[in-house]
Amino acid sequence: MHLRELRDAGHAPSLVAALLHFDVSFMAWVLLGALGAYIGEDLGLSASAKGLMVAVPLLSAAAFRIALGLLGDRYGPRRVGLCSMAFVVLALITGWQLASSYGSLLGVGVLLGVAGASFAIALPLAGRHYPPERQGLAMGIAGAGNSGTVLTTLFAPRLAEAYGWHAVFGLALIPVALVWVAFALLAKEPPAPAKPVTPRDLTAMLREKDAWRLCGLYAVTFGTFVGLASFLPIFFRDQYGISKVDAATLVAVGAALGSLLRPLGGYLADRVGGTTVLTGVYGVGAALLLFTSALPALGATATAFILAMGTFGVGNGAVFQLVGIRYRERIGVLTGLVGAAGGLGGFFLPTILGVVKDAFGSFGPGLGAIAVAAAVALITTIRPSTAALAGARA
Repeated sequence: MHLRELRDAGHAPSLVAALLHFDVSFMAWVLLGALGAYIGEDLGLSASAKGLMVAVPLLSAAAFRIALGLLGDRYGPRRVGLCSMAFVVLALITGWQLASSYGSLLGVGVLLGVAGASFAIALPLAGRHYPPERQGLAMGIAGAGNSGTVLTTLFAPRLAEAYGWHAVFGLALIPVALVWVAFALLAKEPPAPAKPVTPRDLTAMLREKDAWRLCGLYAVTFGTFVGLASFLPIFFRDQYGISKVDAATLVAVGAALGSLLRPLGGYLADRVGGTTVLTGVYGVGAALLLFTSALPALGATATAFILAMGTFGVGNGAVFQLVGIRYRERIGVLTGLVGAAGGLGGFFLPTILGVVKDAFGSFGPGLGAIAVAAAVALITTIRPSTAALAGARA
């Protein structure tokens, strides 16, 4: 499909606004991960403590995504998106001026979870402006804001080398403020749902098996992607002893690949079906993660992780094609639920890797456990009940 057709089918400025909002929010969301090696060295943290520190924003985002999904359905994603960015600014100011202990950094991580909840704003803003047959590509483009992880992992360590890790939080305020203004100018409230979702509707949705299936699928695809983006700078530094900048550069390559391939995942899902795409994603992803669990040489490990992040990036786009088709009229709250599951999956990955490293002296068993989770997801995609998602509407 030509981009001109996509532009004419919906509201292109809102699609751009959604992408920018998502991008800078993700940039802020993974700051603790990109700076984790510096903070850990400065505070003398164990592997499990570093794992928890970079995982807290992911867990916090899981809760905030549900809240923003409900608020966005009722008041509109544009209004709620503008308010959410104010919390991101507060988090960055706190990290810049006030965070000097492990406890205070965990508090910053909780606030940064609001940035991770941008999922529940950006995707409904983009998706509701486009018809069902354009859902996969439109939401894939908006979801390419995952590229914010690339900016952070690439530039944050270099800025920390020059100015110290506290200053990086202050410098991050610049792009966040600029996008805040751009979002206000470009975004247009999409057509509201016929009936705004309430907490009671959320409870009812939790009784639907399809909602749980989509949450489980996304917990693996996005949880693996963002969990690796957050923890791999620490992993490469601790496991192979390379410089913090070089470690972050390797992760930036993987994050870039996953972000660029997310729209492709949505496009392929539009063409051949989301569950078909996901079957390939989980099969390839499980194999790559199992390979890394043997902790081979640096070059082989780095290549496998980069390919794994790209693979799960494709999966992220495919899952949300299914969300857009299956729950078009309730996309805001379902986006919040599914996004929360992704954040929860991301929380477990660095937590498991850190705890396993302290317990067994190796990251290998933890990586093996994550490979098993991807294999389980693969099995679910070939079940008829999951395959039927692509043909359902609600």
